[in-house]
Amino acid sequence: MKRILSFLLVITLLMTTMLAGCGQKSPSSSANQGNSSNANSSTNTTTDLTLWTFVGLHAQMYNAAAKRWNETYPNQKINLKVVTYPYEDMHNKLLVALQSGVGVPDIADIELGRFPQFLKGTPQLADLTDLVAQDKDKYIQSRLELYSKDGKLYGLPTHGGAVMAFYNKDILDKAGIDPSTIKTWDDFIAAGKIVKEKTGKPMLAVSQTAMWEFNTMIGQQGSDYFDENGNVILDNDTNIKTLQFLHDMIYKDQIAVIPPGGQPDTTQAYGWIDKGNVAAVVMPFWFMSRFVSYMKDLKGKIIVEPAPIWKDENKYPTVGQGGTGTVVPSAGKHVDIAKKFLAFAKETKEANLEIWNTLGFDPPRWDVWPQLATDPGDNQYTQYFVNGKDIFKILYDSTKGNIVSLRSTQLNVTANDLMANQVLYKVLKANSATAEQALKAAANELRKDKNSGQ
Repeated sequence: MKRILSFLLVITLLMTTMLAGCGQKSPSSSANQGNSSNANSSTNTTTDLTLWTFVGLHAQMYNAAAKRWNETYPNQKINLKVVTYPYEDMHNKLLVALQSGVGVPDIADIELGRFPQFLKGTPQLADLTDLVAQDKDKYIQSRLELYSKDGKLYGLPTHGGAVMAFYNKDILDKAGIDPSTIKTWDDFIAAGKIVKEKTGKPMLAVSQTAMWEFNTMIGQQGSDYFDENGNVILDNDTNIKTLQFLHDMIYKDQIAVIPPGGQPDTTQAYGWIDKGNVAAVVMPFWFMSRFVSYMKDLKGKIIVEPAPIWKDENKYPTVGQGGTGTVVPSAGKHVDIAKKFLAFAKETKEANLEIWNTLGFDPPRWDVWPQLATDPGDNQYTQYFVNGKDIFKILYDSTKGNIVSLRSTQLNVTANDLMANQVLYKVLKANSATAEQALKAAANELRKDKNSGQ
């Protein structure tokens, strides 16, 4: 009798397991279908996803995307929890989580300057190459290269980062300057001298704790910190000449100043710029979101134009700067559905249009630019700027998608630290070293690190 009862118990358990396995689709299998059959399924699933970011504006985009996802796939919903940490805290916390395998988020934003740290050795990140396979030629290629290693893509870009010039119309009007006539950096210097003479205002806010203007200027000339083989070229003639040019804008021409906070993209600088203390900032396209969010008094007073170019040495009209690669940690609990949601939120043509509508960024997919040049829509960004309806046409006509980015290597974190805390500090702030002296000293430090295998 005991043998019969035991046999019946085993059969019952097996039948229960089989029925449970047939009664519900897993999140990954259901999401993988990616079509209307999900909506017609009689089974509902909800997957909890955690996303880490360091930019509050990005959280808005992801939450909006989660809402659209749940409307599109009502039977395959996600419960997205977006956590916004301070910049350093988030990146350090993510590094520890990936190394330990404990507390790993399903999705995370990684800033461009820190991204090389996450590509060391074998990346603890899911391969995202398949997400862009069909649309790869529609992307600004330099943006994909920033988040790739050995032919594999590990981060989806957030924007093109094309550097533009943002002019204060009130200041330029008082000086009698039409910003559309400023084509070259020589033109910019000449206009700056008139602005300073007639208004007493500096023409440009120059960064010392970041490299926005320096990187833009050397990138336009086809220069970089490293060559294609990873060799240090930071102290080449082009870079020395360019840094000297920035130095002279401050100390010789006296038309530029370092803003509060050390660079334009700081809380201190936002307030300073908002009070009309400078005629122009030369920053990436995404800086429009900073104007709209943090510089309310300048609404209707800022004109967006192409960045000035070099008269003779220019190779590229602008440079892509800043950036965030969104990743899916391979140790996450829901890798498959996290990848599908990430593609839904950032990869599709519709998602790239939403990047513009929600964040005011220039989307990394080049194929939406012609549409936005013709019809940018009506949003807070087109409403804020004097020429808001024409911004994308100006960007499109001036670049045609020809946007280069400086190379990203394992030494970039060290290079950025040396530039901000030694090179730019000594040359632009303290005026205690020549451009050549400071760049050669930093380049030699980088060569030592490279030779030591760091």
